[in-house]
Amino acid sequence: MNRRRVTVVAAAVGVVAGATGLGLLAMPAGAGPAPVLPDVSAEALVESVLNAKPAAFGGTVDVDNDLGIPAIAGVPQLSDGASNLRIWTDGTGKLRVQLPGGDSERTFVDDGRTAWLWDSADQTVTKLPHGSFERAEPDLGGEPKAAPTDPVTLSRQVVAAIQQYSDVTVDGTARVANRPVYELVLTPKPTEKTVLREVRVAVDSELRVPLRVAVLTNGTDAPAAQVGFSELTVGPQDASLFAFAPPAGAKVTEPEVGEPSAEDKAAAEKVFTEANPQVIGEGWDVVLAARVPRDALAGLAEAQQRGQREGRWSDRGQDADVDVQGLVKQLGKPVSGAWGSGTLITTRVGGVLIADDGRVAAGAVPEQVLVDAIGQVK
Repeated sequence: MNRRRVTVVAAAVGVVAGATGLGLLAMPAGAGPAPVLPDVSAEALVESVLNAKPAAFGGTVDVDNDLGIPAIAGVPQLSDGASNLRIWTDGTGKLRVQLPGGDSERTFVDDGRTAWLWDSADQTVTKLPHGSFERAEPDLGGEPKAAPTDPVTLSRQVVAAIQQYSDVTVDGTARVANRPVYELVLTPKPTEKTVLREVRVAVDSELRVPLRVAVLTNGTDAPAAQVGFSELTVGPQDASLFAFAPPAGAKVTEPEVGEPSAEDKAAAEKVFTEANPQVIGEGWDVVLAARVPRDALAGLAEAQQRGQREGRWSDRGQDADVDVQGLVKQLGKPVSGAWGSGTLITTRVGGVLIADDGRVAAGAVPEQVLVDAIGQVK
């Protein structure tokens, strides 16, 4: 199994299914009449998206999930709702991301040499290596996530995964963050089996970089999810934004970072082998499948408890107190068939089928495609 392909497809499935990290970010279209712009081909816009690289900018991303997931006590990031974040970059590796949360705020700063994660609620600072945000995409709560936070990276991943299985068109112009954009639309070919109707990418007419991605499902014109800027300033940013010093009285921790031991490598290889991740199908039909090792949930619980004891997990309701198995039952419905029995979790943008024996299949596809896929899990 090609691990890189599994990783890329896992990210794509997570993006489309809205099941990882902060979920998909949403933002309203800009106000005002559609701008008049020179004609451009769909092929040229696709090329722009695939080759786009983030430049220096500062902006606001508004978050509003409408995935059809009910409110979940203790895990607000998985349910529908609204929030926002601010992001700045100098275009060369320095970065600042701020995520407000009620009376507190979590902030990630990478000054080009060191990365810092600051949580004002519990007055803690985590010191990390430079580039940690790009490599691990922390969710600003100390845990890694797969989904990117900027529209440029997200658009490139999605378009690369589905362009050859889509009818690609340009559907006029619009404004995003008060900037004129072209609307690039990718519609699944008739042979594709998916619950999605189309993906729309708003491409800046001047910079030719994506400013917004929208995922629409069949049967409604309201986007199930979008990611993009509500405010955007392009160009050099204040250098002080990328400087950080731990506040007085803050508890500073620095996780050990180094080459994994032979024992750790062997353990990771064992988990990967037992999970046997598989990519089933292609394009819009793609399903990521695996087999969860029998001791995985027990290991997760132990890790949560250990992290809480060591102060790496907050006690604000989203960590060690989460009953993973109970959460699965809460979100889904029991299903069974020739393949076995388990729980099906569905959203507006796809589903996850979790068999009682540990097999898992996830994708932006109808239930029958998940059933067909889980029957192929080895």
